[in-house]
Amino acid sequence: MSNWQDWINDLKNMDIAHIQQTLESYSQFGPLPGILLPFVESFLPFLPLILIIAANVNIYGLGLGFLFSWIGVTGGAICVFLLCRALGRNVKTKLMRRFPKSERFFNWIEKRGFTPLFLLACFPFTPSVVITVVSGLSKVPFHTFLLATLMGKAVMIFVISLISFDITNLVNEPWRIFVSITAVLVMWFGGKTLEKRYQVNG
Repeated sequence: MSNWQDWINDLKNMDIAHIQQTLESYSQFGPLPGILLPFVESFLPFLPLILIIAANVNIYGLGLGFLFSWIGVTGGAICVFLLCRALGRNVKTKLMRRFPKSERFFNWIEKRGFTPLFLLACFPFTPSVVITVVSGLSKVPFHTFLLATLMGKAVMIFVISLISFDITNLVNEPWRIFVSITAVLVMWFGGKTLEKRYQVNG
C-alpha cells in the first residue's frame, strides 16, 4: 500500500519526460500501462491527464496513443458513473442537503442531457470526475452519458494528442496547429453558449 501511495505521489509531481520513462519501464506489458494510467486518472483526478496523453502519443504513436488514452479515460469514466449509479438516491439526497446549490446543477444536467455532457467532456480543464459523479447520481440515462462521453473525450484527447505528438516537428506541420486551434475555438464558443444557457435557465 505504501509503495502504491509513493508511486501516486511521485507521478503527481512528474513532468512529461518522467511519465514517459515510467510508461516505458513497463513496456513488457504492452499497451496496458498506456490504458491503465488514464483509467486511474478517472478515480484520482489530481494526476496530470494532459501529460499522460502526451506521453502516450509520443511512446505509442499518434494513432495508438490516442486510442489507448481514449480507452483508458472513457473506461474509467464509465466505471465511476456505474459506481455512483449503484450508490443510488441516498447519496444524491445527502449531497443536495449539504450543498443546496447542487440541486440546480442536477436539474440542469437531467434536463439538457447530451449537450452539456458532450461539451463538458470536450474541455481538458473541466472537473470531469465531478461531471461523471453528478451524472451517475442523476436520472441521466446511461446510454446518453456513454455517447456524450465517448464523443466528447474523443475530441479532447484528439486535440491534446495532435498538439503533443512529436512536438519538435510541430513547426514543420502547421496544419496540426490550425486543426487544434479550430477545435479549441469550436469548444470555446460551445462553452460560452453552454454558459449562457445555464445562466438563463439557472
